[in-house]
Amino acid sequence: MSLELQPEATSAVDLPRLNRSLRPAAKAPVRIVHLGLGAFSRSHQAWYTHQASDAADWGIAAFTGRRPDAALALAEQDGLFTVVERADDGDSFAVVGSIVEAVDGADVPRLVELVSAPATAVITLTITEAAYRIGSDGHLDRTASDVAADLALLASGSGNPTTPLGRLVLALAARRAAGAGPLAVVCCDNLSNNGTVARKALAGFADAWDAGLAEWIDANISFVSTSVDRITPRTTDADLAAVEAACGYRDNSPVVAEPFSNWVLSGDFPAGRPRWEDAGAVFVADIEPYENRKLWLLNGAHSLLAYAGQLRGHTTVAQALADPLCLQAVERFWDEAEANLPAADLQIPAYRAALLARFSNARIAHHLAQIAMDGSTKLRMRAVPVLQAERAAGRTGAGAALMIAAWMDFTASGNTLQDPLAGTIAAANQLTGPERTQALLSLLDPVLVQDHSVIELVEKLRGSF
Repeated sequence: MSLELQPEATSAVDLPRLNRSLRPAAKAPVRIVHLGLGAFSRSHQAWYTHQASDAADWGIAAFTGRRPDAALALAEQDGLFTVVERADDGDSFAVVGSIVEAVDGADVPRLVELVSAPATAVITLTITEAAYRIGSDGHLDRTASDVAADLALLASGSGNPTTPLGRLVLALAARRAAGAGPLAVVCCDNLSNNGTVARKALAGFADAWDAGLAEWIDANISFVSTSVDRITPRTTDADLAAVEAACGYRDNSPVVAEPFSNWVLSGDFPAGRPRWEDAGAVFVADIEPYENRKLWLLNGAHSLLAYAGQLRGHTTVAQALADPLCLQAVERFWDEAEANLPAADLQIPAYRAALLARFSNARIAHHLAQIAMDGSTKLRMRAVPVLQAERAAGRTGAGAALMIAAWMDFTASGNTLQDPLAGTIAAANQLTGPERTQALLSLLDPVLVQDHSVIELVEKLRGSF
């Protein structure tokens, strides 16, 4: 719903706080539990749920990840927040009310209580790609320090897990004990075959603790794969001021998003789901082509721009895309990706043209530093599959290799590096020449690193930006 513009107040102090008394709306019962409360989940899954024709039956309890801040802020507003759709020709504003409970992720007892409730039918995840702790071999890395610590806690029966996987496994164990029945886990992170990844991560975690629980998960939990797409930059103080000026209330938790949104889902919902199709969601039998189109063309270009753009002094996607050298690199990578995508139904030329327009929206300040996080995880889905496919077809894969080379240069550039393998990356960068390139490439793919011609190609492309 779009809001009518309100007269601007004399100061923010005079404005009422957004809450359900200001915008009357009954809270729906909790039937969805979400892990990873952040801007994207609110501009996407919460936004789709709010627009479902049966939204009154589907409330979301959303849990934060590392910090409680987002939950505390949203709780002050009874879960309400404003979605600002930012187009080239102006902004529109809508209040979303599908989140009925915002919870600190550290409140594990509340998570256990909700997941074990029979009414809960769906668990959605936006916990970031790195949080699944899938190693380059495609399996859960049980040696990761946080995974090992949580497994020790679960084994001892004392204390609460700290990782999303550990917390969710504990909650699913409680659902099993309560006999609450099956439900669907819907992965909304940018991973290829993300439902399968979520299954491997959770089942691997459960199996390391309780093999019986892993068997129960396999028999009772449906893992839904999705392709999610909506550019949602970080909210700024200027965005808060824009909402105040246009809407006549104070909102401490608005989200800004582009007008475009896309959600493709594949999988079963044994306990039901909202009518997300009312907001344009699409349900398909085979999601892989849609996942790869988005992962390679949108996310892949984002990663390429994040590293190449920052190396060339840019800070936003729009700035980097305006750089001819960066644009040329993106187009070259897109040509390779398109060559390995099925032509039917994907409308790839139109999708590429739309991406150029979306990326060029200078009113969406999508910061490259945000996109650059967790590169060792992201490039396994965004660059490596394209490079593998190109090599298998007898081509060089130089466009994909250039993305990997730009990432390597970025890791050695002195820029802030947020990555689950930051320590290992720093150690690899103490090497020189091909040995350094080989050590870094081994973190992305154990097969490609055995091909010396690939190492030579990436080494040759280093320094391109």
